[in-house]
Amino acid sequence: MVYRPSTIKRHRATKAETGLRRAEIYTIVKRGAPMTVRQTFYQCTVHGIVDKTENGYRQVQYDLTEMRKSGWLPYDWLADFTRWERKPLTYNDVEEALRETARLYRKSLWRDADCYVEVWLEKDALAGVVYPITGMFDVPLMSARGYASLSFLHTSGTYIAGLDVPAFIYHLGDFDPSGQDAARATETSLRGFAPDAEINFTRLAVTERQIKEWALPTRPTKKSDSRAKNFGDISVELDAIDPQMLRDLVEDAILQHLPRDQFDILKTAEKSERETLSGMFGLTGRP
Repeated sequence: MVYRPSTIKRHRATKAETGLRRAEIYTIVKRGAPMTVRQTFYQCTVHGIVDKTENGYRQVQYDLTEMRKSGWLPYDWLADFTRWERKPLTYNDVEEALRETARLYRKSLWRDADCYVEVWLEKDALAGVVYPITGMFDVPLMSARGYASLSFLHTSGTYIAGLDVPAFIYHLGDFDPSGQDAARATETSLRGFAPDAEINFTRLAVTERQIKEWALPTRPTKKSDSRAKNFGDISVELDAIDPQMLRDLVEDAILQHLPRDQFDILKTAEKSERETLSGMFGLTGRP
């Protein structure tokens, strides 16, 4: 990420000014949690808290670090799915394993649905922002990290090829030459691996209409990008969309294919079956 250095000379913030800035940052993160550091920075620029410069980004990054260390800001309000741990799931005894199985039991929401839905995300770091919605609605979240690997695309395309219902793919990526081309490459590859499948591919974000209607923060298009020719001077990162608006966007897309009453009925049945599962093994207390 490259921002032009600020030409504004700023005095060193007083303790009171720092406290006020951090209080405003706290309000932003509390409202949008979970969100990433970069999303927080963009929202801070929108609200005039910091400049849209490299120094402004570093200031937000530093404030978030200090606010978490001091206990002011909960650590889990900021999402980071770029780092994760690999460890087998183990239990102390059989009863603990059964209790955990009952607690985590989920019904298949789409088993009898007349379509299949996937959400593709260009940026790994935003997975923690979107997953609360895709996870709630039992929708696969595919993190492509820019251009998806051929193996990843083949796995998804092969699965879609075996479906007997239409597939609806929603792509979330930057509005810049590489982001738009990555979406094109994903769509082309999926169609190539599933040539007979009915695939409905939608670039859910970022779109030109969203940039205008939501007044999203922009940045100059990188002229060094080999795909920049004829693209335009303005680019917008996916991170620039308010995190709650991003989640709402994903939820609205999913709910087009899943009536709300169907979801509520399934959750009620799921709760009942979870309690039944717990009772079958004589587990006491909450599963």
